[in-house]
Amino acid sequence: MYLLKRLPLVLAALILCFPASWTAAAGDTAPPAQPKPKNLVAFVIDDFGNNMAGTEEMLNLPVPLTVAVMPFMPSTKQDAELAHKKGHDVFVHMPMEPVKGKRSWLGPGAITTDLSDEEIRQRVEKAIDDVPHAIGINNHMGSKVTADEHMMRIIMSVVKKRGLIYLDSKTTDKSVAGKIAAEMGVPYVENRVFLDDEYSVPHITRQMEKICKLIGSHPVCIAIGHVGPPGKKTASVLRQYIPRIQKEAEFVTISQLIRQVGH
Repeated sequence: MYLLKRLPLVLAALILCFPASWTAAAGDTAPPAQPKPKNLVAFVIDDFGNNMAGTEEMLNLPVPLTVAVMPFMPSTKQDAELAHKKGHDVFVHMPMEPVKGKRSWLGPGAITTDLSDEEIRQRVEKAIDDVPHAIGINNHMGSKVTADEHMMRIIMSVVKKRGLIYLDSKTTDKSVAGKIAAEMGVPYVENRVFLDDEYSVPHITRQMEKICKLIGSHPVCIAIGHVGPPGKKTASVLRQYIPRIQKEAEFVTISQLIRQVGH
């Protein structure tokens, strides 16, 4: 009889001794913690379109890339078609005049500061038309043009009209591309690291280490590499780093990055 009288107190004591999760009703349990979203990394590979060394190795990497193809070159269409078929983004790698450098390095159809406004528009339009599946533009060289507000307004007006993305390769700190893109409502991103501005495996490896550090502290990282003289070396180093990077970040194309982050 004594135990029956004391039973409510005993039960209350027992309940206090167990974790709350044991005693909560099924509908009251806390939802499982959501996994932390991975940071995003986008690798842009420039200089496709001229049967350059490393083309096959880059296009066969098992991650999404953004493939920047120079217009009016021998393998422009072939490289753009293959990149698109493999699921990569295709960009026009638009030749633009640098502060220093030979004009012969630019390639055909380049944007130079001696052109009329209409010639600039026409060259950008023709370049877009020449690269199949192009959804964006980035500058090849261009330190002089990208620092010129008047010229960038003309270029960006075509980019906006065609519904494309503008990626600033950031060949100069004086670039006004971001400012003009924001004013005109053009989707815009910019390069953070050049992988292979020096054509050696030790340098490319150091740059990849820099990217790995950035990934840990930045939600988005964009890096540019090249086919051509460093192409096979860059592709080899990048392939080696893929498993390590995938532990920390998700590989995306530029268009995927913009859809996920918004710019």
